[in-house]
Amino acid sequence: MAVRTLLPSVGRAKLRCAARLVSFLAGGCLACVAQAQTLPPEVEAALVRAKVPRDAVAMLVVDAQGQSPARLSHRAQAAMNPASVMKLVTTFAALELLGPAYTWATPVFVDGVIRDGTLYGNLVIQGQGDPKLVLERLWLLLRRVQGLGIRSIAGDIVLDRSAFTVPAIDPASFDGEPLRPYNASPDALLINFKSVVMTLLPEPSGTVARVQFDPPLAGVQMQATVPLVTGECGDYRAALKADFSDPNRIYFGGAYPASCGEKVWAVAYADPRTFATRAVQGMWQDMGGKLAGVVRFGASGGGLAASAKPAFELRSAPLAEIIRDINKYSNNVMAQQVYLSLGRVVSTGSGEASPSSAALAPGSFEASNAVVQRWWKDRLPVVDAPVLDNGSGLSRTERISAEALGRLLQAAFLSPLMPDLMASLPITGVDGTLRRVKSRATGSAHLKTGSLVDVVAVAGYVHNAAGKRYALVAIVNHPNARAARPAVDALVEWATRL
Repeated sequence: MAVRTLLPSVGRAKLRCAARLVSFLAGGCLACVAQAQTLPPEVEAALVRAKVPRDAVAMLVVDAQGQSPARLSHRAQAAMNPASVMKLVTTFAALELLGPAYTWATPVFVDGVIRDGTLYGNLVIQGQGDPKLVLERLWLLLRRVQGLGIRSIAGDIVLDRSAFTVPAIDPASFDGEPLRPYNASPDALLINFKSVVMTLLPEPSGTVARVQFDPPLAGVQMQATVPLVTGECGDYRAALKADFSDPNRIYFGGAYPASCGEKVWAVAYADPRTFATRAVQGMWQDMGGKLAGVVRFGASGGGLAASAKPAFELRSAPLAEIIRDINKYSNNVMAQQVYLSLGRVVSTGSGEASPSSAALAPGSFEASNAVVQRWWKDRLPVVDAPVLDNGSGLSRTERISAEALGRLLQAAFLSPLMPDLMASLPITGVDGTLRRVKSRATGSAHLKTGSLVDVVAVAGYVHNAAGKRYALVAIVNHPNARAARPAVDALVEWATRL
């Protein structure tokens, strides 16, 4: 599918309805949105209980189609930290600039001769930013390598990550939680989110629990069993007394409560820089493959002819499916992968990235910021563009106003891409990050959530009892922000009664 510099060829004529919205909002509706209004009493009461002042809150409830004045506008023009609500900007921009059917290719090159089951040369895997190259798909990629008749590699496995230029990031720098998978940094060849998934399952004997590690990591000692103890499950992770500090060993100093049954625990690997090489080698050997050389990073252009064609490509799921994972489960690294892809694919105006991607400049956050800023000015010129960083909301510097988010939601609602964006948002009390929310608005609101220390936010659509759809935004920036969640919930419930 062709990709244009600003807007894709995805029904340009159909997007004219969104242009009518922009024209409408550029007129008399701006004053309507800017009006300060009294907050609903239940929202005011919840803020008082949370000890959060009104000037730490921005709220907006407006007709999703832009056909009437705002029902509520409080500090809607204030620039606020939206946390993960910023993913709405990234995902809607990606839908318009790349198209919902866009996919990422991971080309695999055979640099050598295959004879009697052995590749005499190197196998090259070229990452191009696939946001969801999880272990099942890595297994499929390597299985297809074996399908070429390769059982042994006399040379190296070369991993090409040059499609993205990302500064080195300390995973502990953001919040001191380096083992949290959400702190994984983006990568052109992002394998399993740089995380190890441990499955703990008590044996019928009742003495130990088996621990399965996925993917297997080459050169890492992994403790296969842990002792079982009686008692309530409780905090089983603390009971295990896991030690992940040594990249060469995963050790458990405690025990596992038998009452827990089967549990799955995902942990970011202690040395993310070597995760891809260890994972590829570990899985290749686990599948019976032999390797005489090493798994190493390198640019594919260094050993391949410019005319080289891949043996095959592993294609990702389409963007419309990818953004469901991003928004429903607030996946930060997937959002950053999409964001970086905008800077790589769209800024050049050269179309979809091809296996021979030498013509495409590496994606960077700076390039993506420029692309999204240009898209915003073209699409929503009547409202200030957001302050961008990495497109995921996992940032202390990103800023956007409730008004800007409201305009984006209105534009999206009138867009032919609305079903794709709407389907990606968590439904209150049903799924995603809102699955456990107990509210009278259960099933009536599609909302992206955001949460950081000092930040709580939601933005999306509320369907009221009369069948009317509202765009709703609520952002709290305050040290007591988490205590203000009931105020946000109260606003959503209030909107369903309009």
